[in-house]
This record gives sequence, C-alpha cells and structure tokens, in this order.
Amino acid sequence: MERYHGQLLSEGTRRFLARPQRMLIGAEWVEAASGETLAVVDPASGEKFAGVPAGGAADIDRAVAAARRAFESGDWPKMRPVDRERLLLKFADLVEANAQELAEIESLDNGKPVMMARHVDVALVVDFLRYMAGWATKIEGSTMDVSVPIIRDREFFGFTRRQPVGVVGAIIPWNFPLLMAAWKVAPALATGCTMVLKPAEETPLSALRFAELALEAGYPEGVLNVVTGLGHTAGAALASHKGVEKVAFTGSTEIGKLVGKAALDNMTRVSLELGGKSPVIVLDDADISTAAAGAAQAIFFNQGQVCTAGSRLFVHKSRFDEVVEGLSGIAAGMKLGAGIDPTTQIGPLVSATQQKRVLGYIESGFAEGARAATGGAAGEGAGYFVKPTVLVDTTDDMKVVREEIFGPVVVAMPYDDLDEVARRANDTPYGLAASIWSNDLSRVHRLIPKIQAGTVWVNCHNILDNAMPFGGFKQSGIGREMGRAVLDLYTESKSVIMAL
Repeated sequence: MERYHGQLLSEGTRRFLARPQRMLIGAEWVEAASGETLAVVDPASGEKFAGVPAGGAADIDRAVAAARRAFESGDWPKMRPVDRERLLLKFADLVEANAQELAEIESLDNGKPVMMARHVDVALVVDFLRYMAGWATKIEGSTMDVSVPIIRDREFFGFTRRQPVGVVGAIIPWNFPLLMAAWKVAPALATGCTMVLKPAEETPLSALRFAELALEAGYPEGVLNVVTGLGHTAGAALASHKGVEKVAFTGSTEIGKLVGKAALDNMTRVSLELGGKSPVIVLDDADISTAAAGAAQAIFFNQGQVCTAGSRLFVHKSRFDEVVEGLSGIAAGMKLGAGIDPTTQIGPLVSATQQKRVLGYIESGFAEGARAATGGAAGEGAGYFVKPTVLVDTTDDMKVVREEIFGPVVVAMPYDDLDEVARRANDTPYGLAASIWSNDLSRVHRLIPKIQAGTVWVNCHNILDNAMPFGGFKQSGIGREMGRAVLDLYTESKSVIMAL
C-alpha cells in the first residue's frame, strides 16, 4: 500500500502495515493465547486496514510475569540512574528519527490530521522522553535530624529514599494514543519500574511501533510489554491484577471509577486522569478576533476529542454576539477530510460509536431548545465525520452543557459578571482545565483562584509544558502527570531510622 486516500505513505509506514501485528511480551512478539484478533478500522472510510491480537487475561498474566522478572532480576535493576537517562535519550532519538512514520500510523489509526500528529503529538512525545530522562538522575530523598524523644540514651540517624513502585499497569485512551503512552512509559522507565501497557482497542498500532523502538533503544526484555485487547477483558484483567503495584489510567470518568475500584481491592497504587467539561471565559475587554480564534482552537483541536476541550463558552453579554459570529465563521470554514491528507483541518471521529454518541448529544440539545449557529450534523462521506458545531440558546441544565461530549461541539452562553461566571464555570462535577480571555490582569488574577480546575490558561488554551503538573480537581482525576509531581506516582517513599 503505497498510497492511502490518495496520499503517498512513507516507506516505514508501508513496511509496518505490510507485516502481521503482534503483542510484545518479554522479548517476543506473540499472538493472543486465544488466537483471536481485533480489526483496526480507518475512521475516514470505516474500512478495516489492519488487525491486532485480541489479548485477554491469560496474556496479561504472561506480560505481568515478564515485567516482574525484569524488575527483580537481570540487567534492569542493576542499571544506575545515568544508564536509565541514556536509554531514554536514545529512545527519544529513535522516536524523532521515525517521526513521520509514527505520525502517519497515528493518523490512519485515530483519524487526526497527519500534520497535527507530526508537529504536536510526536513532537511532544520526543520532548517528554528527553525531559523525563533528566529526572532519572535527580530522584532524591532527605536526611533528618531525628529526636526520638522517648529514648534519650541513644543517637539515631534518619533519612528517606524513593524507590520504584514496581510493576506498572498502564491503560491509555484513543484520543492521543502515542502521547498518552509516553506519559505513562517515560516516568516508569525513568524511575526504574517495569510496565505492561494496554492501548485502546480502537488505536493500538502506534503503541506497538513505540515498543519496537524501545527494544531498538536497548531496553532489556520484559521492561516494556504491550498487550492489545478489549477494555473489559485485557484492561479489566490488568486493573485488577494482583501482580501489579501501580495502575495508571487515562480515559473517561465512568471507566476510571471502575479501574480505581478494581485497583483498590488489591490496594494497588492508582492514578486517574479523567474527563472534563472545561469553561472558556471571555471577559468584556478581550480582543474579539483573538478570543474567537482561541475558542475555536479550544474546542475543535483534535476534533474535540480532548479531555481539556473548551466545550463551554461563557462570553460577557456585551460581546456575546460578536464572539459567536467569529467562532461560527471559523467553524464553518474548516475543511473536513481524511487525517492523512495534509490539507485536512478536521478529521473524522475515532469510531462509528463515537460519531453516534456525539450526534446523539447534538440531537438532545435540539430537543431541549438549543439552536446550531453552525454545524449540528454529520459530515459528508463514509467516514465518521461530525461538522464543527456551535450551539446557542442553551441553559445550564441541558445535557449538552452538563455532560462531556468529546467531539467538536461547543455550547455558547452569555453572562453578566465575574461572580456569576465563576459560579457557573464551577457548576460541574469536573475540574480539569479552564481558560480566561482578557487583557485586564487584575480581574484575571481575581478570577483564577475562584476557578476549580487543575490548569487555568490565560489568553490561550490546550497549552502544555513538561515542567507543569497536569491533572484535575473533583471527578477529573487523582494524581498529576508531568513535572516533578509525576515522580511521586511511580515511586514509594521509604523512611529509615538507624541507631548509631
């Protein structure tokens, strides 16, 4: 297959798609124990273009056993921090060298524009691997001048150390398959853990290629294992496995609660990065064209399939019509198409199920009295397209305002003052992110503490930096990704008191 949707594929992508796909357990590429497979479907056409093993509980058992052996014996536990640093840097170099191939695989698998996958997803993966490589040599404890007041005739010395938590089970979503894999894999490898990675069944391919590059970088067998399969079989088996010390999950709040409960039964450490219903707040002094373009980027980036998507737009009533008009004009002019086409601005949603779900939300909005300023329907063609949609005449109690849609749909609502917009922005079970658009920094600083969200952007949205912790308040999750904070998720703190 040299061309797909009329676009010439790189040689690396053609080679990858031409060979049978297998799971990585230890150092072996294997089929599922059951022999069953899953179809990988192109979201732009609805057609199967690859297949992967349908792993289950038996395969998870094998992978956890391989990860346990690698953690407790062999070369991996003997490696010094600088060795882990150098391996991660080599891994990053290999990802960067194969960036176009990875971007094409991601685009074909997920539907996102290939240019975005190349210059956002893959670029962020490379930077994050290098960032976490630096932390491998900077994991530290503390010394303490302990008192031990009940024993006065002895001297004691106290210190703490951080050590890898052990075998990590990671379950990642389909919206940013490669980046989410890196967010779990990089801190695990930097701290000395081993991992079993379960990618989403809709988008398994980039994780398999990622694992190939890890082996090429020189990681010992069993350090990184990848099991493809369904969430309710392979994913559930991994979340509840007694041989896993820590579960890292990114996905919906609904599934995250199930993962957390399963992990709790074994007292497995758990981190959950979950859903959101992020507000975009435009103050009356904001530049209208900047705010409209920012609101468009906030919701239509990655087809709205983003946990931090700015899906609730609050605009001061004096500027509401102007912002909605500007946003609707941008939405109406966006080009829908196959992600592999470099001119595409909005790709298909990931699956027929997701398309049906998003269209269902739009219909529920219409039924409750909302109106589409633009969009509001499926896109043309056989793929899973939904037109960029701006809904107005919405109220805070509508389903489209209350629930996470996870598609290119924004609800726009006017407000009167800062106290009102803060209250309405927080009137949600979620608390992942928010953005404020204004040039009045005094009012911005007064508003920021009132917003219940793990990240607040000012005059931007969906901007991430490796040094900044990422995670949510309320039902948007437990724990933080990235930054120094992520090390706490993959290490245990040990206190040592020594009698002298």
